[in-house]
Formats: sequence, structure tokens, C-alpha cells
Amino acid sequence: MTIPRDQEGNQHTTAAQTTPYRRILLKLSGEILAGERGLGIDPSVIGRLADEVVSVHSMGIEIGLVIGGGNIFRGVQAGAQGLDRASGDYMGMLATSINALAIQDILEQRGVPTRVLSAIEMKEIAEPYIRRRALRHLEKGRVVIFACGIGNPYFTTDTAASLRALEINAQVLLKGTKVDGVYDRDPKKDPTAVRYEEVSFMEALQQGLKVMDAAAISLCMDNDLPIIVFDVGAEGNLKRLVSGEQIGTIVRGPKKE
Repeated sequence: MTIPRDQEGNQHTTAAQTTPYRRILLKLSGEILAGERGLGIDPSVIGRLADEVVSVHSMGIEIGLVIGGGNIFRGVQAGAQGLDRASGDYMGMLATSINALAIQDILEQRGVPTRVLSAIEMKEIAEPYIRRRALRHLEKGRVVIFACGIGNPYFTTDTAASLRALEINAQVLLKGTKVDGVYDRDPKKDPTAVRYEEVSFMEALQQGLKVMDAAAISLCMDNDLPIIVFDVGAEGNLKRLVSGEQIGTIVRGPKKE
């Protein structure tokens, strides 16, 4: 597929009218990148994820990415290791920058222009996060990878994903996981667990469903931003989802009359 370029030579695409989304925010956990290893980055896994992003980018959809750092370090581990929680969270933020650089490299090897924007300034490897700069990159057809959460401790990358999705005016927040949606119980422990096709923000909060953390859900609820939880590891799932197929579980407010 030939992607047109603007007068400055930047790739620029326009989402097809048949797709329900023009701009999305995709949230990936760091654990997904580790694959079966449990830690680090599995090249085959990150390659498959990059292919999923490429397939959607080629449709002209503008994409923001937030990736966790749990495959390298999690801030909540800090207490168990005798570290201060705030220090641990900063370490976790730096871990997300490693993942951001990894996915950037793989995407650019596939011909997709990217920019890493970091909430913690590290000018040698990433641009500082500036909302208007992020919007401009998206408009130019670049995949924008948001690193280092929101730059403050005690906030998860789920909350960062919700915040960035709202800031870039994304139409949906996609939470890519290892399971095919939201269940009433852990399907790995209970084979009778029931998967929801749709739940409300309030139900997710009241029932403690494992969608995202409470702060992230509340932020989306207050701003009417739908969340879709889906299995990002299934080949083609991301493209089918943005094409309008009902995949995973959608979390949103009550339908308007």
C-alpha cells in the first residue's frame, strides 16, 4: 500500500470512511512483551504486536501507544524489595521507556514513522511530552508512543493511558491483554467464568472487574471515553476491532436515548 506524503515529505493518511475510528489509543501491558519468558522482551512477541499496529496504521488510523513496564520492573514491587514506593514508581516509568524504544525500533524497521514522547525528559532518546506536539505527529501519520506514564509516582500506566487518550482526543481506548475480554471471575482459575460483551463504567467499578484500575476507569467515565478490552495476541484482532467487529468487552456509559 502506498502511503501519500505531505509537502514536507511526512507520511500522512486519512482513515477510510468505513472504519468507525479515526484516532485510537492502544494500551499494552509490559508483561505481554515478555511472552512466555515472564521477564524481558520476546522478539517474536514484539514483532507480532508491531505487525498488528502496522496493519491498522496502513488503514489510515492515527495511533497512540502506551506500554507498561511490568516485564522489567513494577513500582508495586518496591515495598517488597525494601525500596520507597515513589522511587520504585520512577524506576517503573524508566522501564516503560525501554519498551517504548523497542517497539519504536521494530515499527520503523517495518516502515512506520514513529515518535517517542516521554513524560520524564530524556532528550537524547525521546521528545518531551507536549500535547500539541503529540497531536501534530498524529496528524502527520506518525505512531506516537507515550513513555514514562504521566511522570508522577502513584499513578499506573492504565491511568496514563486514559489521560493521554483524552488529551489526544482519541475516540476509544483499547486495552490489549492476554484474555479475550472482561470476565466476572478469573477464567484461568475458574472455567465457569462468564465473559461480558458489554459492561458500564459503574458496574466495572462496583464489581471490581479487572478492566483497568479505578482511577483510569473513573477518568474515562467522567469524560465518556469507551474502553474495549480484547486479546491483542490473536492475529488480526486489532484490525478487525477497528474495522467495527464486536471483539472483546466494551466498557462505556449508559446508551443515550
